Amino acid sequence: MARVLLVDDDVTVADVVSRYLLRAGFEVDRAVDGPGALTAAERTPPDLVVLDLMLPGLPGLEVCRRLRELGPVPVVMLTALGAESDRILGLETGADDYVTKPFSPRELVLRVRSVLRRTQEPPPGPVGRPRLRAGRLAVDLAARTATRDGQDLSLTIREFDLLAFLLRHPGVAFSRATLLERVWGWTYGDSSTVTVHIRRLREKIEDDPRSPSMLTTVWGVGYRCDPPAQDVATTSTAPGEPAEAG
Repeated sequence: MARVLLVDDDVTVADVVSRYLLRAGFEVDRAVDGPGALTAAERTPPDLVVLDLMLPGLPGLEVCRRLRELGPVPVVMLTALGAESDRILGLETGADDYVTKPFSPRELVLRVRSVLRRTQEPPPGPVGRPRLRAGRLAVDLAARTATRDGQDLSLTIREFDLLAFLLRHPGVAFSRATLLERVWGWTYGDSSTVTVHIRRLREKIEDDPRSPSMLTTVWGVGYRCDPPAQDVATTSTAPGEPAEAG
């Protein structure tokens, strides 16, 4: 049973959301301010945090930053309706998803399930562990880890999913709407979500994020993965065997 930490100072909203989460089978801890959220997360590490952006004591963005320092806990952020800048800031801070207020509690539960499903997918059986290699990048799909020149990359859940998806389809241009559907599982949504995640990935994998060579923009379409010499390789290794270089 997954444990969700719900952080919201609006008692009415928190009560309603808690009931829906409990009904969906989650364990729920609650906090009403930023410091309380950090204390609760340290005391009993959650599987996911639902975090309101506007909090007393410590802003939601700062709480999100500090939560990411504690570990790779996924965060679903609650933001005000129409505050695009707030949503972008939340994504740039490391939130994995967001829901705008006012929202449907059922939609929030679906978002929570979607994010947790991606983090808790079981690895493949003993036949092997699929890996992707592209230039200086190596992605272990089972362990959900990525490295560049052997150094671990600190990726959020959505950043990892987006990178893995694009690496699986080298040379193919995808629109933002298609990426929202294929990576996020959304049939509708704010395309700036994709833009922010592409920008964050470029900062982590490109030599010069301002002049990207791997995650390129296709004007009028969206984005394309252009690995060096199209050298993306997928390998599958048995336990204990080293992966072959692609």
